[in-house]
Amino acid sequence: YYIRTMLRRRLLTVASLTSRRLVGLKPATSSLFQHTQQHHAQPQQPHRFFSTGGRDEVIVPGSKSSRYGSLAEELNMPPKSAAAWQAEDNTEVQRVTQKAMIYELTQEQTRTIENVVPWFLENMPESYFRQVPEKFRMDHIKAISAVKDANMDMFLNLKSHLPDGRQVLTFIRPGTQPGTLLHMVEELPWKFNTDDYMPLTRLHVFSTKDESMSLNMFIYGERPQKHFTAKEGASVIMGLTEQVQRGEHVDRGLSPSTIFEPAHMMEYLDRCTENYIQTGTADPRRFLRQRQLFAAVSGTEGTEVHIDPAEDEGYGHYWVDVAVCNSLPQVALEHLCRLMFVHDFDVTRSRLDVISDGDNGSVTILRMLVAPVNHEVDPCDESFERLIGELKRVKWLDPSTMHLVFERYPHLGVTRGEVITAFCSLMHPVMAKENAVVFSKANILETVTNERFIQHASAIADLFLDRFNPNDPLSDDDYKARCNALSEVIESDVEDSVASELLTKMISIVDHTFKTNAYMPDRYSLALRLDPQVMVAKTEENRELPYGIVFSHGRRFNAYQVRFRDISRGGMRLVTPKSSELYALESARQYDECYNLAFAQQLKNKDIPEGGSKAVCLINTTGMSAAGQGFVMRKSVKAFTDSILDLIVDTEETREKIVDRYGKKEVLYLGPDEQVIPQDINWVIKRAGYRGYVTPAAFMSSKPRAGINHKEFGVTSEGVNVYLDVALQQVLGIDPRTQPFTIKITGGPDGDVGGNELKILIREYGKNAKVVGIADASGCAEDPSGLDHGELSRLVELGLSIDGFDKSKLSSEGVLHTVDTDDGVKARNSMHNRLEADAFVPCGGRPGTVDIHNYKHYILPDGRPSSKLIVEGANLFITADARQKLFEEAGVVIVKDSSANKGGVITSSYEICAAMLLSEDEFFDNKDAIVGEVLDKLRGLAELEAKLLFREFENFGGSLPAVSQLISNCINVATDALSIALDSLSAEDREALLPLFRAHLPKTLADLSFDHVQERVPDQYIKNAISSCLASKLVYKEGTKFIAAQPPEKLAEIALKYLEKEKEIAVLMESLETSNLPEEEKTRIISLLEAGGARTALQVF
Repeated sequence: YYIRTMLRRRLLTVASLTSRRLVGLKPATSSLFQHTQQHHAQPQQPHRFFSTGGRDEVIVPGSKSSRYGSLAEELNMPPKSAAAWQAEDNTEVQRVTQKAMIYELTQEQTRTIENVVPWFLENMPESYFRQVPEKFRMDHIKAISAVKDANMDMFLNLKSHLPDGRQVLTFIRPGTQPGTLLHMVEELPWKFNTDDYMPLTRLHVFSTKDESMSLNMFIYGERPQKHFTAKEGASVIMGLTEQVQRGEHVDRGLSPSTIFEPAHMMEYLDRCTENYIQTGTADPRRFLRQRQLFAAVSGTEGTEVHIDPAEDEGYGHYWVDVAVCNSLPQVALEHLCRLMFVHDFDVTRSRLDVISDGDNGSVTILRMLVAPVNHEVDPCDESFERLIGELKRVKWLDPSTMHLVFERYPHLGVTRGEVITAFCSLMHPVMAKENAVVFSKANILETVTNERFIQHASAIADLFLDRFNPNDPLSDDDYKARCNALSEVIESDVEDSVASELLTKMISIVDHTFKTNAYMPDRYSLALRLDPQVMVAKTEENRELPYGIVFSHGRRFNAYQVRFRDISRGGMRLVTPKSSELYALESARQYDECYNLAFAQQLKNKDIPEGGSKAVCLINTTGMSAAGQGFVMRKSVKAFTDSILDLIVDTEETREKIVDRYGKKEVLYLGPDEQVIPQDINWVIKRAGYRGYVTPAAFMSSKPRAGINHKEFGVTSEGVNVYLDVALQQVLGIDPRTQPFTIKITGGPDGDVGGNELKILIREYGKNAKVVGIADASGCAEDPSGLDHGELSRLVELGLSIDGFDKSKLSSEGVLHTVDTDDGVKARNSMHNRLEADAFVPCGGRPGTVDIHNYKHYILPDGRPSSKLIVEGANLFITADARQKLFEEAGVVIVKDSSANKGGVITSSYEICAAMLLSEDEFFDNKDAIVGEVLDKLRGLAELEAKLLFREFENFGGSLPAVSQLISNCINVATDALSIALDSLSAEDREALLPLFRAHLPKTLADLSFDHVQERVPDQYIKNAISSCLASKLVYKEGTKFIAAQPPEKLAEIALKYLEKEKEIAVLMESLETSNLPEEEKTRIISLLEAGGARTALQVF
């Protein structure tokens, strides 16, 4: 009796100890069972086989949270080698006890298995036995039997390994209540933001027929592919394919297609796993349907959905097939499960497979058997249409949107919720200028989505969607009436002044939106073409309005594209703050950064047909691994650029789905900037062609093959160095080719501008160029004797940052600081201020590094600047007010960025022209000649401006940045005036001006293609090219005072007459060349005519 009593008291302990060969989910845990917190939230359903006891009764051996706690602690077992209840000195009793225990345990387990196995075979679905190997089926039965034998609730997490290294997680749970799969997915390990990430490559979801248990298997890791001929079951699929191609298979969803041709099918089957093909043999029709979905998304970033009634699964069940391109399978699975849960669908079975899409990445194929919970659904009604739309959108939704519509207010729906979160993000940079604390990013979202105000935010979203609904857009009268009604309701119902101001601003956003892609069925983000007035804050000083703004709100990013002319170009930069705090700060200043960069671009684009623009994409990658950051950045580039294309391409789809309240065709050109990589450029150009952009190769510059890579050819630095050369002579009286000079640089040897500037300094000036300091993200190197040229060249060639500088190459006074110490960070951050040199060339660094609050650090204690000359290779390194203070208080001469680094934009403009005029092969075959001519062109344009800049600085005074901006403004004003005037000219007169455009182009490019210029280049672009060429020619020749003296309304007329007089003077000079005048006299007359003949002949002074 004693033995049997103690045996029963210890039965569960022995069961636990003897089953430790089954491993729990967490590697550090040896217990078979894990009690996970998420399951407290799951309602319990009655079980037909397992105990219906509540979670409070669950016994988890070794878990202190169960009512048994640790069994050893509960019963105060002494730490002895033998069991406490065994008689140590009675060997026979011990032997009998052990045998009795083994016998009792064996009998109990046998009885349990005898009950479990028939139930398991009867209730597990047929697909389970078809898809799951026998080894795993046996493991599942053993585990279930062990839990049943221990009288525990059915919460099991099992981990096992396949021979090829893949890992299999099996989750077993009681019941089949809705949301079970979603909760399991939320528990999965190996999130993408960790370094040990392993991709989810397959999923099997099963539930028992009696609804008492769910069993799901998640397979992680890649498996080496077998060749098609080695895969079993393919013949069944190919047999059906042949029938379809012959028209013998009657199916409304399957018809003859090129994708079903034998060669294409064999190539596709080669991409599939053997298991996926074997599963396809059971339902080859479904396999071919999924093949169609794969074809629909292949080569894109899209999602396709197909829903069919599951007639063989009972009334009210549906098969949902989804193909998602280039999404993390685990993330895609979680999103789809969550969406099904929100729409009140229960997922009873599911399967996931990943198929290679070649260079484009991969496609995740998901198949779900779903059934509505407590409601009936007609597959033809709007709820299914809405579900399909949201399934296609969920991949691109921002977490803030998903939280709003999936967890807080499901009634909003995805589109309405997306509009609300987009408006909140759009408002932040504007409202933060009024009060950065009250209108923080978090506070704006929290206020607008407060339970008290969400109805008003929802009504504004409806107003926006109704105004741009392509099926029945609001008339202007109806729109104004609803605006007024909403404003009245907000004024009377919203007592909170902050909420009232935000909701009113949201109405203003609707009012200032010209068009949106909200109704594009496959959009990647929500994009708005805005009237720039909406971004003007109440407290803001009056400043020039941009021509246009595009705003894009997508998954983990917000982006602006600001441009100052109709046809504009400028780079796209990616900003990825390191912390949530920095992300909030960058969000507040994002629009201003984009505006300032675009404005600076407008000033520097004075010599080219395109106006200035910039795009800044702020991406939330906080807490992610390097791989995770890269993945999100690439997705953001795709979503942003594709959304821009939604708004500017003219296709049947855009005409049908976009309500255009702007009414004018728009042309945009992009270029790469910070963190944009060649992979992005290639995708953007390919996508532009796919979307129907007229000149896709021109949509983004710096193409790897048919472009002019800025870093490879050093185009920005070539221009910077021209200004440095002229400035050294004009400001410091140093001839750099014959006299030594010292220079300090920010931006490392691995950077575009910094690395190439070092190469040019060494190439042009040799030992005369003493680089006394370089600072970059990694640290700084300083040496008053000059850093070793050979070592600097090594770093440039290998693409290494300055922390790789060989210390042995430093002089006795040299030092290398790295940012792995606080002193190193301090030295790096202060080098540009404290180190003395003749010239300072910032080639890298964040905008506003030197501002009105810290500019005094640049001035030494004795009142001298650390460098008297600054040539800005980096954009906006010094703010405008800081530039002025440095000039006034320390006499610092600064060559502004809009002049100094314009070489990059000139090069990109020529690349755009080449993309319109030549094929890719034509350009590539003549690339060396074209690039050489482009470099000559940009150096020439830099020299023209540099000489005018210092001439006017010397003649008229003022600060150099002011003169630089005056030159840009004069050229831009003249360009605008001419552009308008050209519209009134006859076609013949305009054609007579084409030689201006031809002379602007590199000779090889013009010789190859100019005969086709009018058929290949848009009229507006040609007009801009002629205008900018003539305007810059006039300003560089005659100076800013000449332009400023002309009445604005007569400026274009004077410029065109000037061109005529210049031609007359050219004829006169040619006659003089053949005259019999003395050579010295002839040369002097020609020189005078060249310098001022046209202006004198014009008789305008």
